[in-house]
Amino acid sequence: MTFDLDMIKKVYSDFESRVNEARAFMGRPLTYSEKILCAHLFPSQVKEAFKRGESYVDFAPDRVAMQDATAQMALLQFMQAGKKKVAVPSTVHLDHLIQARVGSATDLVDANNKNNEVYQFLESVSNKYGIGFWKAGAGIIHQVVLENYAFPGGMMIGTDSHTPNAGGLGMVAIGVGGADAVDVMAGMPWELKFPKMIGVKLTGRLNGWAAPKDIILKVAGILTVKGGTGAIVEYFGEGANSLSCTGKGTICNMGAEIGATTSIFEYDQNMSKYLRSTDREDLADAADAVAHVLKADPEVHAEPEKYYDQLIEINLSELEPALNGPFTPDLYTPISKMKEIAEKNGWPTKIEVGLIGSCTNSSYEDIARAASVAKQAKDKNLEVKAEYTITPGSEQVRFTVERDGFLKTFDEIGGKVFANACGPCIGQWAREGADKQEKNTIVHSFNRNFSKRADGNPNTYAFVGSPELVTALAIAGDLRFNPLTDKLKNKDGIEVLLDEPSGDDLPRLGFDVDDPGYIAPAEDGSNVEVIVSPTSDRLQLLEEFPAWDGKNITGAKLLIKAYGKCTTDHISMAGPWLKYRGHLDNISNNMLIGAVNAFNMETNKVKNELDGQYKPVPDSARQYKAAEIPTIVVGDENYGEGSSREHAAMEPRHLGVRAVLVKSFARIHETNLKKQGMLGITFADKEDYDKIQEDDTINFLDLDQFAPGKQLTLEFVHADGTKDIIIANHTYNAGQIEWFKAGSALNLIKKMEKQG
Repeated sequence: MTFDLDMIKKVYSDFESRVNEARAFMGRPLTYSEKILCAHLFPSQVKEAFKRGESYVDFAPDRVAMQDATAQMALLQFMQAGKKKVAVPSTVHLDHLIQARVGSATDLVDANNKNNEVYQFLESVSNKYGIGFWKAGAGIIHQVVLENYAFPGGMMIGTDSHTPNAGGLGMVAIGVGGADAVDVMAGMPWELKFPKMIGVKLTGRLNGWAAPKDIILKVAGILTVKGGTGAIVEYFGEGANSLSCTGKGTICNMGAEIGATTSIFEYDQNMSKYLRSTDREDLADAADAVAHVLKADPEVHAEPEKYYDQLIEINLSELEPALNGPFTPDLYTPISKMKEIAEKNGWPTKIEVGLIGSCTNSSYEDIARAASVAKQAKDKNLEVKAEYTITPGSEQVRFTVERDGFLKTFDEIGGKVFANACGPCIGQWAREGADKQEKNTIVHSFNRNFSKRADGNPNTYAFVGSPELVTALAIAGDLRFNPLTDKLKNKDGIEVLLDEPSGDDLPRLGFDVDDPGYIAPAEDGSNVEVIVSPTSDRLQLLEEFPAWDGKNITGAKLLIKAYGKCTTDHISMAGPWLKYRGHLDNISNNMLIGAVNAFNMETNKVKNELDGQYKPVPDSARQYKAAEIPTIVVGDENYGEGSSREHAAMEPRHLGVRAVLVKSFARIHETNLKKQGMLGITFADKEDYDKIQEDDTINFLDLDQFAPGKQLTLEFVHADGTKDIIIANHTYNAGQIEWFKAGSALNLIKKMEKQG
């Protein structure tokens, strides 16, 4: 069944004519991404030759997807917008709040009991406003979207940074904060700086142990965690056409780890095969009819270096399996070099746990290939040295791989199957013994491996690889093991070599499922009541953030000067804090508790100037707020890297932070700050970061002249009376400055709704 087929057919009905028009006003041949972007301009957007990395453009996405952790705040905001129904097809997916502890059945029961209040809220608010609802256990948002909603040539935004997974089906799918989702659901334009274009030309064909995951691990090693910022990564070439649709999804999914706006593959026959296999023959037929447009122009393919801002070439025939990590997803190590590098760096080489699944690698193909390796443990009489877990991506995949015997194979080697949810990938893993904080190594097929992310232990060294490589390493129990060349001694003392993994990309008997987990909304939700208890510690109705008074911010204090990597996990941790995602005041108690204070190199210990005491960051912020003293956060490079969670912007806003001054921002976080009425600004001279002192008082000297393209001047008054004048850059355009003036983008939407 194809959801929203009429909407999709409407997109296709004039797609080619819109592309032809875009070619004219852009004045050149177009990449595939540019075709989709230009075909989704908001009606009021002036059509011109948009400049990559410069032009702010209003778009009209086709749909919105929200996961349960971020949907709470997004829908609490939407409830304030005064709309009766969402303007575009939208869905909510319950996948983040399920903790992996015992196994799928028990964990799902526990999740429904513990999260009953939140689940009821999300189901009722979805029912009221016409939003499709996927209940707990249905699967991880990105896998469910790929199976049901993604379509070639479409445009989608989602309140999760791994929304680009849908690029595996040829869709421009972009991770955003909840306030952006509110804009689109309210029928407003969605603004994005027209992205730069990075081309990745794939030649050759994967073979042996190499998997699609190894492609993005290689790209991450080349571009680093911020190399894709402000750009769409577009894959093309004969190598791209050889990859399965879900393999393409894996690559696009983990593109979030290079900071890319999104990643995408051109439409091809493997996508058509996937659509037909997932019961969307009508959509496949419609896409096939416009297939000649669902790719970059011939001139782009002929001279890619002329049309992409950066071009990368990878020969898949020469690509070997790799592991990225520890502690950052861009530290690339080919498996043939791991023994040497691990020993050189003193990484613990004993593997404690191997984990496969997640939104990045939980397709039928992933499970099949991993199972082909797992089966060899039994067939070759090998002892599995590490704990092993499996997290299916959707109930449809889980049901099908169980039918085809793969779960039985995992069970035979001691594998534990968790619920169809995010689980360990986002820190929802009740790992026994993690509280001891012992130094250890795990390998997984997830996307991120920041410190503490999986299990809360800062001494867990996490390495990212393909499911088949993770399975082999779990069997070996040794980070230094290279399955291409190394043999393992079995229980009989015989040395055996693991065979290359194998597996079908799609089930030969087709997908099957009893209950996919979907609940359709009411046709008319006007009588549906959404209840939020005023005494709840999980949900809290929002109050408006105050509007700017038009004056310079003066007398501000430094809340924290963050040192080094400061991701959204550092700013607003997940794991046990996920339960407070719908309660702004409660979750604000985790604000910046993971950030390293540059003055003492400790976490969650900052000096409060009102009493001179060192205390937790949220406590200090609340003390300043109570005294009506504004605060400022200072940060390092790529501040806000990682998840799309807007709580990382809303919490500082709620606790009185007025500005975040950093060396550079990750894209989504910068936008989230703007949406919440915050000042997200960067050092004009990055070395000025070193001038910020612990006891500073900060005054803005020309904020009352805030304007696009005009730098801001800040005065940092030190404790000894000396001063440093620091110049800050910003990327606010006229519309975004109006958000700041109004106090938030939502305040502006409400104001416009009342006016008319």
